[in-house]
This record gives sequence, C-alpha cells and structure tokens, in this order.
Amino acid sequence: MRSILKLSLFLVTLLFILGCSSKEVEVKGHEKVFENEDLYILNALWLEEKQDYNGSSNIFNILYLKTDKKEYLYRSLRDDLAANENERVIERVNEIAGDKIDDFELVRIKIVALMRADRLVEAKELAIKLVAKSNSVDDYLLVSEIYVKLKQFDTAVKYLEGAYIKDYNEKILEKMAIILYVNLERKKDAIAQLETHSRINGCSKIICSKLIAFYSNDNNIEGLLSTYLRLYKIDSSRDIGEKIVQIYGYKKDYPKMIEFLEQSGINNELLFQLYVQTRNYKKAVGVAKELYKESGDVSYLGQSAIFEYESAEDKSNKAMHKSVISKLQKVIKTKKEGMYLNYLGYLLIDHSIDIKKGIEYVKEALEIEPNSIYYLDSLAWGYYRLGDCQRAAKIMKKVANMEGSSNEEVVEHIEAIKECVKNKKGKK
Repeated sequence: MRSILKLSLFLVTLLFILGCSSKEVEVKGHEKVFENEDLYILNALWLEEKQDYNGSSNIFNILYLKTDKKEYLYRSLRDDLAANENERVIERVNEIAGDKIDDFELVRIKIVALMRADRLVEAKELAIKLVAKSNSVDDYLLVSEIYVKLKQFDTAVKYLEGAYIKDYNEKILEKMAIILYVNLERKKDAIAQLETHSRINGCSKIICSKLIAFYSNDNNIEGLLSTYLRLYKIDSSRDIGEKIVQIYGYKKDYPKMIEFLEQSGINNELLFQLYVQTRNYKKAVGVAKELYKESGDVSYLGQSAIFEYESAEDKSNKAMHKSVISKLQKVIKTKKEGMYLNYLGYLLIDHSIDIKKGIEYVKEALEIEPNSIYYLDSLAWGYYRLGDCQRAAKIMKKVANMEGSSNEEVVEHIEAIKECVKNKKGKK
C-alpha cells in the first residue's frame, strides 16, 4: 500500500513539474507539440491499465488542451465512457461541438453515451442525422441498434435494408438477419437473405457462420452440410472438415464421406477404416503405408501387408508373396500379435512356401489366443498340407463345434480334411 501511495505521489509531482516546465514549440511534421508529451501519454496509459479511467481521461484532456490533437480528446471521452460517466460525456461534447455534426467521431461517442444513459429517443434522432451525413456502415448499425433497444424491430430492419442495398455490406446483412431471425421470428426470410448474398457474393466466414448457427438451431442437416462445404473452401481447417465428416456420418453417406476424406486428407485413419469396411483393399494398402510413415506404428505396416495380399488379383504371385511376408516378419519382430502371426503362418502354409515354418507361426498365435477358430483352422490346414490328415481331423473336430464354423473357407477345409482321411483309410 505504501509503495502505491509513493508511486501516486511521484506521478502527481511529475505531472506538476511537467505542467510548469513544458513549453509549446513549433510543430514540424510528426514532432511532439511539447517536450514531455510522451511522459503524459505513458502516465495516462498506466492509469488506464489500472482501470483508473477518470484519471486517464483527465490526462488525455490535458494533452488535448496542450496540443489540440483530436485523438487525445476522443481517448479522453472514451475513458469517460469506460468510467460510466455518460452525462459528463454528453456535456463535454455539447460544449465542444454544440449541435454540429461535423466531427463524426465526437457525435458517435455522444450517441453511445445517450444510449447508455437510456436517452434513446435523443440518441435515435442524433444517429439519424449522423448517418444521413456520414453514410457509414457503422453508423447504420448504430441506428439499428437504437431501434432494437426501442423494440422497433421492423424499422430497424428497413433501415438496414436501405443501407445494405447501397453496398451489399455483410456486416449490415448479418445484423439484419439476426433481427429477422431472433426478434421478428422471420426465420425463412433471414436465411433467404443470407443464402442470396452467399450465392451472389460468395459465402464469407461471417455469412457462413451465421447460416450454420441458424441451420443448427433449425436442425436442418442439408443446410448445415451445404454451408460447411462452402465454408471449407475458404477455411480448410481441421475443425470444419471434421464437422463435415460428422454430418456425412450422421447421414450414413459413406461414399460422400470417403470422397471428402480423399480430397481433404484431414483424417487418413478414418479413411483407412472406411476402405476396410467397404472392402476397398487396394486403396486401404496405400493409406496404411502413409499412416505407417507418419506414425511409425507397425500395426499399419502389418495391415498394409494383409490388404496387399487381399487386394491382389493373382494370389499366387510370388513377388507379392515376398513383399507381404517381408512386411509381416518385420511386424512380428516388434509386435507379436496373434493376427499377424497367424496370417503369416497361413500364407506360408497355403502356398506351400514353408509349411513347417508356417505351423510354428500359427502355434505362436495360438499361445496368445488358444481358442481362436481361425488359428486352429490354420494349424489343421498346415498338418493337412504335410499329409497328416488324422492330426488335422482331430483339430477340425473341435473347430466344427465352435462359433464361426460356418465360414466358407473353414467349411472347405473341413470337407477337404474329411476326404483326405477317407482316402487314407481306403488305401489301407
């Protein structure tokens, strides 16, 4: 507390000294009007930071009186507004400008003060005079704001419509749409105004964001999607892209979702999952490779290998086998998961590349998931390929009673092994 008092006393003393010692000099270009002008400014800014707006207003007013620079006057009056000294603002502007509308900024400040003082009729009359002279977009908005406060919404809209026709300013349109939608409940008119502007002039962030708010409130999914797609063209952010993906998901429009993900590249993991679900394995391979490069996660390498095989038109292609085997062997070195071990083992078995090694891999998979019907099927198929049909049949007897035994490939293996056992007995 003592340090604050000392600082305040120092500043007061400093101001007194500066006030006594300052001498006005001839201004050349951007030179200061008096020697210690900067120190006055710094002190005023310090008071603003401390939210002592009365103090800062007084100093900026001193600066104005010493320099005749209007920016100091405006800053002083705005600090009065910040201090909620609305009547003082009105009185000061009246003393300086009277009824003149020459200084637009002064008049705007007075209008704001009148509005805050709840002298709305006076504010309206002055604002109408101001906008007639300034023709400024901000002043049209100021007039409409007064009419809204007076709850004269139709008049507010008419005023804004007249202003909008002059230059199709989207700030005016946004304000007009809000009044139509919220205050007058003319929701269709509000949306129609925004959509018409969007089609003619393009969907800016302001217009698109307002349409999104309205469509969201109305639960208009098609409108939301259309607007987000337009917005994405000017703001290709991940957040907007994800909104589009969510809407496609809600609509269950997976082809369109895939198309958007392909074009935008915002979520390759989801794109990969969709390729797998739709059995587009060729494209899944490419995305899995990209995901592996980006993340270093060998699971993506393993999946790219699996789908490389699944998407191959010629399943007996030796070059493809070599590529898939190499990738899966790299995967299981760091990630011994049953799926990869079994897939590698089955590939070695089914194409008679190395049946015994394939069986070893499948057995490793079964150590992880001993009751997997597919791993047991692979093991049985390995013994079948080695000609040990009795051992294969013993395993398949267990498989036949498990859920999933109706799988087409499992059924084929069961029949083939049965036939093998039968033929072996016949030979005996």
